[in-house]
Amino acid sequence: MGDMVARIAALQDYDRYRDLHWEGSFEDYLGIVRTSPRVTRNAYQRLYDMVVSYGEEEYIDNKKRLVRYPFFKDPIDGGKDAIFGLDIPLMRLVHVLRAAAQGYGPEKRIILLHGPVGSSKSTIARLLKKGIEAYSKTPEGALYSYEWTNLAETGLAGEDDVFPCPMHDEPLRLIPLEWREKAIRELRLGSDAQRVRVRGDLNPACRFIFKELMERYDGDWSRVVANHVKVKRLLLSEQDRIGIGTFQPKDEKNQDSTELTGDINYRKIAEYGADSDPRAFNFDGEFNVANRGIIEFVEVLKLDVAFLYDLLGATQEQKVKPKKFAQTDIDEVIIGHTNEAEYKKLLNNEFMEALRDRTIKIDIPYITKMSEEIKIYQKDFGAEKLKGKHVAPHTLEVAAMWAVMSRLEEPKKHQLSLLQKAKLYDGKILPGYTQDNVKELRKETKREGLDGISPRFIQDKISNALVREGNEGYINPFMVLNELEKGLQHHSLISAEDDRKQYSELIGVVKGEYDEIVKNEVQRAISADEEAIARLCANYIDNIRAYLMKQKVKNKYTGKDDEPDERLMRSIEEKIDIPDARKDDFRREILNFIGHLALEGKTFTYDTNDRLRRALEMKLFEDQKDSIKLSSFVSNVIDKETQDKIDVIKSRLIKYYGYNEASATDVLAYVASIFARGDVKS
Repeated sequence: MGDMVARIAALQDYDRYRDLHWEGSFEDYLGIVRTSPRVTRNAYQRLYDMVVSYGEEEYIDNKKRLVRYPFFKDPIDGGKDAIFGLDIPLMRLVHVLRAAAQGYGPEKRIILLHGPVGSSKSTIARLLKKGIEAYSKTPEGALYSYEWTNLAETGLAGEDDVFPCPMHDEPLRLIPLEWREKAIRELRLGSDAQRVRVRGDLNPACRFIFKELMERYDGDWSRVVANHVKVKRLLLSEQDRIGIGTFQPKDEKNQDSTELTGDINYRKIAEYGADSDPRAFNFDGEFNVANRGIIEFVEVLKLDVAFLYDLLGATQEQKVKPKKFAQTDIDEVIIGHTNEAEYKKLLNNEFMEALRDRTIKIDIPYITKMSEEIKIYQKDFGAEKLKGKHVAPHTLEVAAMWAVMSRLEEPKKHQLSLLQKAKLYDGKILPGYTQDNVKELRKETKREGLDGISPRFIQDKISNALVREGNEGYINPFMVLNELEKGLQHHSLISAEDDRKQYSELIGVVKGEYDEIVKNEVQRAISADEEAIARLCANYIDNIRAYLMKQKVKNKYTGKDDEPDERLMRSIEEKIDIPDARKDDFRREILNFIGHLALEGKTFTYDTNDRLRRALEMKLFEDQKDSIKLSSFVSNVIDKETQDKIDVIKSRLIKYYGYNEASATDVLAYVASIFARGDVKS
């Protein structure tokens, strides 16, 4: 063995490989069941246990107790398929799985994920398939199937000595139905916490072999399982088509139900002599393949009506009907997804009434929280993904803001704008509004989150901005907003001009909000001289102490005692809207705050009190903006002193706010143009 091959081989975990490929007798398997009855769980029980195995997180949102399931953050693939902002729909989905796992009825239904395009329906289904596949490889998720062995002498498998169970049945199905329950009870398989219940009979091929062997051994069941049954660990795999199936409708004129239930193997007919011999049948339809696991129906409502009979039987009766054979028991979770247009067709189609009656619909809407929407874009356009490209601060934020507002319904009351509503939904605090107001806003909506702009559209336009020529190694909010605005003209899913106009107007709203964000940011960068703020704070505290104690303040320059500087105190207090009538109360509040800190052995600094800090920053900005000459940001001729000040501000934007050299220069120039118009935030 070569050195490189040996080094690769050393990476393999042989003990784990042996565990995952365990083989044993039926007697050995009964011992496993007695020790760990969980191995006999049905598909719904296993899927539910898989989801909650990653934990549950309780939290309160708008006075409502919610549960978040970390599984949907995709810990398996490091967040590649993580779902954001859909805690309530996902909680409803898990509740359905739990009820089905306990046998309360949903196990006889199709779980239908319904929502607009791009709302994560396919991702949820993909996550569940990925999760159950990974779970089957863990000790907690272990499950088993069997194969028939030593068949060459019997001729039951043609020239083969081994015949694997084609539908990966639970081995306990080999115990005949008439004495299965009694056998389980007498062997004490199971416990109060985990009862062993095995539903259903053998698939046609295994039933045929079982009957033939029983005749050969004169009905001696023990010799059949001892001589011809080998139990094996079963690993679910979508790639290998074991326990995980996916069905996607093709051309409506060419749909064939054998894709779901399997078809005759014509090559085997010559070997076994008849097309009614189950050994000459391929149990490779998606229902057969998905047995013991999960089947996903992509755009389920596009199925031809002929397929519905198979689908209805699979849900309600948990049986499928292969061609030329009796109904066959299956054990699998059936999950489908569809978009809004197809679901409306279902509601209007009287021939689909039986399907509607056997469906549990779970709405998967668009995200209506900006902070959660941003996470979608960070996943694709985060710093670790975009090597060599810089995304300026607030670029993803403004895109998410626009997307979320496009999905919200206009508030019917409360005199709110869509932007304010979006902020409230995102957990921001607005004066005069409480959590009860947010609950009321959500209750009064009918289709919120089911219309609007898809995350895919935003992702496409951000990509366009990233690759567009002329962008000097970075993108900023205006580049993305311009791409979004241009893309609206050709958006294939917007048919109404009124909608197009509304979305375009919302881009203007977002631009206005961005102006406020960057003005505030630049103001803070300008006033971020901590020593200057500390000096201003000390001066203010000296003056309010002297004012309240009716004393004078020593002038550090002249050495004389002066009256408290009322003009200075009011210039600071007015920045946070303290009226003249409330100035004494505010000043006492600050001194009391300082005294309280002193009693606790703590030192007061300018940033200890948030309101005072904001007032000081705004005051310092007012004092410094004229000396820095903001208009020089957009001037071609700058003196060295001014340039040094600009460089300091730029370095603060880079250090504290995440800009790079180019984006910091541009944002300063942009804010300077706003200030030049006299549009300074008070």
